[in-house]
Amino acid sequence: MTAEQLQSGHIFLLDKPLDWTSFQAVNKMKYKLKREFDLPKKFKIGHAGTLDPRATGLLIVCTGKFTKKIPEIQDAPKEYWTEIKIGVQTESYDTEKPEIFHQDFSNVTEEDVKNALDKFLGEIEQKPPVFSAIKIDGERAYNLARAGEEVEMKSRKTTIHYIKDIEINFPIISFTVGCSKGTYIRSLAHDIGQELGVGAYLTQLRRTKIGDYKIEDATSDFLENEYRFENL
Repeated sequence: MTAEQLQSGHIFLLDKPLDWTSFQAVNKMKYKLKREFDLPKKFKIGHAGTLDPRATGLLIVCTGKFTKKIPEIQDAPKEYWTEIKIGVQTESYDTEKPEIFHQDFSNVTEEDVKNALDKFLGEIEQKPPVFSAIKIDGERAYNLARAGEEVEMKSRKTTIHYIKDIEINFPIISFTVGCSKGTYIRSLAHDIGQELGVGAYLTQLRRTKIGDYKIEDATSDFLENEYRFENL
């Protein structure tokens, strides 16, 4: 890897760790690459699709002229390994906020779960979580929500291509979901809980694919201070 190659364009596949923002991961990469290769201040770098801090997995980072590929990569279908907990909810639809609204789920069967999941296949209407980066009147929704303001999110169409590898160990349910751009898996978890009538929230999320790019080809070594990039 050379500075010229990085500026001409390169794609890095990163395995984003828990509690890092996508912005932090890109900044870490930018700092290390600039230091390693003596790159100019205006060196171009950006990620192709945000991952929530409470999610892990595939984060694609493009450099140089390949930053023009970002919109194309963002439009590609995504795949996530997903774990939800039923019988309880959180305001954020994930583990950022504490559990609320505990409900008895003892009457929910495995068949009920599979039937509920089937109802979300295909094109669906989905409301993004209030704790999301969507802008409302120029302000991020999560900033408004964290300030205690009432936030009304508009529904949008999204597509669930498949739900597979379902494992049920009440109250925990896990599965792999393939979906279109703009799908909020936190909202999917919440909506599954509403369909079951007992509530649910997202406990773990790991992005495993974006288009043809796979998590198996990603690295987390960018976090190591002495890591050199010849191997990427």
